[in-house]
Amino acid sequence: MNQRISVRAIITQDEKALLLKRATGRESILGLYELPGGRINYGEQPEDALRRYLHDDVGLHLDKSSLFDVVTYIDHDDRDIQYAVITFQATVASGHHDLHLSENYSEYIWESSSSIQPNTITDLTQLLLGIIQQEELTGSSMRKADESDVMNTQNVDAVIYADGGSRGNPGPSASGFVVMGKDQSVIAKGGEYLGITTNNQAEYHGVRIGLEKALELGLKNVDFRLDSMLVVNQMNGIYTIKNRDLWPINERIRDLMSHFDSVTYHHVPRDMNQLADGEVNRTLDQHGKDAG
Repeated sequence: MNQRISVRAIITQDEKALLLKRATGRESILGLYELPGGRINYGEQPEDALRRYLHDDVGLHLDKSSLFDVVTYIDHDDRDIQYAVITFQATVASGHHDLHLSENYSEYIWESSSSIQPNTITDLTQLLLGIIQQEELTGSSMRKADESDVMNTQNVDAVIYADGGSRGNPGPSASGFVVMGKDQSVIAKGGEYLGITTNNQAEYHGVRIGLEKALELGLKNVDFRLDSMLVVNQMNGIYTIKNRDLWPINERIRDLMSHFDSVTYHHVPRDMNQLADGEVNRTLDQHGKDAG
């Protein structure tokens, strides 16, 4: 499978992201909105490519950028090509906010990730906006999280780090967990290959297999650490679960939770969830070897 690398920019104004409507390109993306950016030229640095696309396509000058996420994506038009998409949060230089679109785009809008209609954006943009929405917290949600996010492990038997990942989204997926005792020792760890599914489903299955192991170990009070803000907020009742594919997994998790005295969920940055992420990648790599 060939791989191509591209960049995309998240530029926000009043909590809304800048989206551009395609005026050129293949039929499957023509007339749809996308985040600014495009393919990186050979030997070009990602930040330089980002600066080039913002200047040439939008007439904006990049001031600062910070890495937001890197995702892989397989285009439905050509399934032999896998894209590695480097996404940046970008701010533009002051005094350069008048947009001047190139011939590649016919229109621009400022829209929140939660209100954009899926049929008006490209598949890649839908994937990226879904990730952005996971990371967003409204002011009220943040206050609710702050009230409960005491990260106190004195009354828990173990802390469970859980994660899930999909190579392709949807694509080959796995979940992983690491159970740690109060002395920071690893009590148990493991992973489960899930087949073809999505990142969100894999994240949920990480909670499921973590709970199943905790139940097997006879633990009664556990605290989960997850890097998916979406899962944390849904498990804490801050967000509702709209994706029907997640309902059966959520029901299984709720059933497992009924066997515990307490189960809590806290969000941690991705760099603090590397052990569980390692279990995910180990499981995916092992499945690839077994399949080969």
